[in-house]
Amino acid sequence: QVQVVESGGGLVQAGGSLRLSCVASGSIFNILAMAWFRQAPGKQRELVAHITSGGDTNYTDSVKGRFTISRDNPNNTVYLQMNKLKPEDTAVYYCNGNLHQYGSNWESWGQGTQVTVSS
Repeated sequence: QVQVVESGGGLVQAGGSLRLSCVASGSIFNILAMAWFRQAPGKQRELVAHITSGGDTNYTDSVKGRFTISRDNPNNTVYLQMNKLKPEDTAVYYCNGNLHQYGSNWESWGQGTQVTVSS
């Protein structure tokens, strides 16, 4: 019963930047962790960045030093700042929430936002 709406994707050149936003609504009272995922055509969805309710963050190795996840808890909003984008970052990006700080049982998926990086 948690709904998320992602926005901010687009077409950028390699080396450029984008900031993605995710607004959560509905039954969000027990959500602790939020995360960004991405899925490229023909590939499995992967976890990109993760943040706990207290602000502790984790990133997949391929984006460390380039991406930053942050959250605005009062407004139920999560951001993903993406810098020095590479063509391999091209994917549909999704956000989601979890009842645990660290877990694998995520809420319902939204439609995502497309990020395309040209070379």
